[in-house]
Amino acid sequence: MATGSDPSTDFTLRSLLFAPGNRAEVLAKLPRSAPSAAVIDLEDAVPPDRKAEARAIAHEVGPDLVDEVRLFVRINAADTEHFAADVSDGLPSGLTGVVVPKLESAAAVDAVGAALDAAGHAGLPIVAGLETVAGVVDARTVTTHPRVRWCYFGAEDYIADLGGVRTPGNHEVAVARAQVAQAAHLGGIQAVDMVVADFGDDDRFRREATEARALGFRGKLCIHPAQVPLAAEAFRPSADELVWAAAVAEAYDAALARGDASIAVNGEMVDEPVARRARALLADATD
Repeated sequence: MATGSDPSTDFTLRSLLFAPGNRAEVLAKLPRSAPSAAVIDLEDAVPPDRKAEARAIAHEVGPDLVDEVRLFVRINAADTEHFAADVSDGLPSGLTGVVVPKLESAAAVDAVGAALDAAGHAGLPIVAGLETVAGVVDARTVTTHPRVRWCYFGAEDYIADLGGVRTPGNHEVAVARAQVAQAAHLGGIQAVDMVVADFGDDDRFRREATEARALGFRGKLCIHPAQVPLAAEAFRPSADELVWAAAVAEAYDAALARGDASIAVNGEMVDEPVARRARALLADATD
């Protein structure tokens, strides 16, 4: 986590479940699948003529939801006509943070932070949406900002901005995904991977989640409750990984005690980087 982060933000964001802000009956169900956190979406999921209604509903359902789940609100981007009203009227009390789409620079984060503070939300942590070409290329300027505690990669908006073509194999976003994960690491924050729009395709979700975990992402955006347990499973170490990690950590600690820093464990060479990876897996299993 970022230096000096609030303990209330110190959790692993394996699943971030979104629901439309103008659908009170859907929002009420957000805690049922036990996501790591949930999002009242005022942005893409809400038609332009329903934005005001969504803000009112956020205040209506928010007090109950914050008692059951870590709750965020995704506001509209700072360059839209809806941003100011979202900040002033769309954020109920008790939120874990605010999701801000299409951030591209430290200056943009400063401006959003100032708007939040002026509206009475001083210090509210930000989940930064990295989903434009500029946002991805300059991701480090966003992820190292002290107000940003998490980030996510938005593939659909990124490809639309790029003028590319979306494909099932994700080759067109491979570099961008890696850049976002690297920038998150440099900022000491967690990165959350892109949406799988076909929420009935469990195989694709599992495949993408496995890829994302290998890249360093800690979780995945979810748009349906059925995706939450898939994310919870995919971003936790498997039983086989934990057996391997325990054996490596134990053997390496014993080796260090006798003055060795490079050993073999079950035919595999183990030195400090491998041992560090084993310790990280063991830590992941306990949070």
